[in-house]
Amino acid sequence: MANATQSVLGTLNKAVTSTSGSNAYDTKYATYLKLFSGELFKAYESATIARDTVQRRTLKNGKSLQFIFTGRMQAAYHTPGEPILGSGDPPVAEKTIQCDDLLISSAFVYDLDETLAHYSLRSEISAKIGHALAEAYDKKVFRTIALAARAAHPITASPGPEPGGTQIKLGSGKEYDAQALVDGFFEAASVLDEKNVPKTGRTAVLSPRQYYALVSQVSSNILNRDYGNSQGNLTSGEGLVEIAGISIKRSNNLPFLAGTVVAEAGENNTYSGDFSNSCGLIYGRDAAGIVEAIGPQVQVTGGDVSVLYQGDVLVGRLAMGADTLNPAAAIEFLNTA
Repeated sequence: MANATQSVLGTLNKAVTSTSGSNAYDTKYATYLKLFSGELFKAYESATIARDTVQRRTLKNGKSLQFIFTGRMQAAYHTPGEPILGSGDPPVAEKTIQCDDLLISSAFVYDLDETLAHYSLRSEISAKIGHALAEAYDKKVFRTIALAARAAHPITASPGPEPGGTQIKLGSGKEYDAQALVDGFFEAASVLDEKNVPKTGRTAVLSPRQYYALVSQVSSNILNRDYGNSQGNLTSGEGLVEIAGISIKRSNNLPFLAGTVVAEAGENNTYSGDFSNSCGLIYGRDAAGIVEAIGPQVQVTGGDVSVLYQGDVLVGRLAMGADTLNPAAAIEFLNTA
């Protein structure tokens, strides 16, 4: 078709000369593809939390990507007459993160012509696919950060070793105790400061119930002291932005008291472990790294497939992987004493 151009979303008409026949068909379906993909991306981006809070790179022409990070350097006095040769290079470690297998979320829509007339159904399907991809994405990253909080730092050479991850015990059964959580935030801020983790980009992720406990339990420090008196609205349940300079987010995708999570086929990085006592994360941007090879994209069947099955398969897909980088920037809350 001389009057068409190919895109990742399908065949799009450059111009429409009629309202019937193939031009009308292509225009109709091209519009649907644009709307579907736009709503999927919107739902995906609104649902994913972890994507922009850690290191992320795009993977091209390969199956893995290397992240390089360095340890501390030392200062020394200069001896008169001796050349300065730059021999004090910092110790270096390399972390290779592989891409996991393709993640997909799909739906079969029967009798597409009729379905296209119902905006709410199309919108619902695209949003559900976007949320499914975002949920899988965040679960991987949050498990990775929890595992980083348990790991030793890969740099052990002088002047190291560099500090590893940290686990903070809130107390037995105190995962919803606002005062214990506030104390945990300030302990975490102190630990990150002591490890020279940058103050910018620090993020906390709690379960929704923990977040609302911080707002509603007004006897806690978060509402009745100077550093928190402008945060937390009891009427809306919103407004809690940060504690101790740490930005607060809430998610159902934490490995929150999740028990033992086993590895799944298609995972080329480690996301499994015992999360029975895990009840919150605080981390810096260097705590974990993400590689993305495909993400996210939209595919929709058409042509003979639509005729044969009298409907279309709508597919959202994503290829990514995550692994630990700098354990010093990762902290995990535990509901133990």
